[in-house]
Amino acid sequence: MKIEAEWMRGGTSKCWVFETGQLDETGTSPDVLLPRLFGSPDHRQIDGVGGATSTTSKAMILHRPADAGVDVEFTFAQVGIEEAAVDWGSNCGNCSAVVGLYAIEKGWVVPDGDVTRIVTRNTNTGQVIIQRVSTPAGALPIVPQAQMPGVPFPGYRVGLGFLDPAGKTTGRLLPTGSATDTIIAGGTRWTVSMVDAGAPVVMLRAEELGLDPERHASWTAGLELQLDTLEHIRRQAAVRMGLAATPGEAARAVPKVAVVSAPARSDAESDVAVVMLSMGKPHPALAITGSIALTLAARTPGTLLGDITGGTAGPTLRLRTPAGVIETWSEECDGQLLVGVDRTARTIATTTIHLPEALGTAVDASFAGATR
Repeated sequence: MKIEAEWMRGGTSKCWVFETGQLDETGTSPDVLLPRLFGSPDHRQIDGVGGATSTTSKAMILHRPADAGVDVEFTFAQVGIEEAAVDWGSNCGNCSAVVGLYAIEKGWVVPDGDVTRIVTRNTNTGQVIIQRVSTPAGALPIVPQAQMPGVPFPGYRVGLGFLDPAGKTTGRLLPTGSATDTIIAGGTRWTVSMVDAGAPVVMLRAEELGLDPERHASWTAGLELQLDTLEHIRRQAAVRMGLAATPGEAARAVPKVAVVSAPARSDAESDVAVVMLSMGKPHPALAITGSIALTLAARTPGTLLGDITGGTAGPTLRLRTPAGVIETWSEECDGQLLVGVDRTARTIATTTIHLPEALGTAVDASFAGATR
């Protein structure tokens, strides 16, 4: 069995990009097919195309919908590494940046002017993301030159604007109805904010975890020692947010966890300091869907971030991350709130992936498994 795919970097993540029709032709459920393609279950993913980390074990599945108002529809898959499983419960903002670029490179969208606008829709959440790809003089640059924090090499600039992102997964910006809640884990009461925008996120104060706001660079090491407690908090938050019936049923990818504080006194370049966890480990940069949640939380009085920023609705929010400062922006678009961030993206390879054996479990013709 052979499957055509593109290997692409979007923001600080890498993903394999497939077209829906190509996967349909295999006659295999994506819940079975993707782990085998990636080489799971195996912490090395040695017999597959996975990168053996949460930021590199990802897939995007694209198609061109009949809806005239949407250029590209896409489904995100977080492929398990040590488990032969796929999490369809959320989107990946970093990998979303490949969708507009793919559409231009494949001729699905014709470049128009210095910035080409591509309307995309994520099926995991129903979120519309308006992508703005830099196309000076009506074409992609021959050599990409846009830079971003967390990536040493340039790519094509892609702006991601999440249209009216509040409550796309749970139905409400504040799923519990409260700006802060208390969760008990490890015999300790933790104050958290649970926010759903871009992706569901549970936020904690760095100080409650014994982390020094003046030493942001040390947070990752400190969090590594508290992963079990953080996972306990995350799973309880999943139940509180209506994402799971019990803590044991919580998905691996949602909700995400963000640890936040005011920036160091010497840091004049940021408004908030943050380290986010992805698939149970500290993220080397920032989950972009999570940054959308952080942005709306900063605009909401009473949340942990609202207390730091004063709940003001400024046009930009500067987030200090392990990879540097990432800036999000907010603006009005036809009477709706557009919250976004600029990323870069690049195609790494166009390839044929070989599977050594046929796989069973027929897939629905509508590819329903990928749109859950």
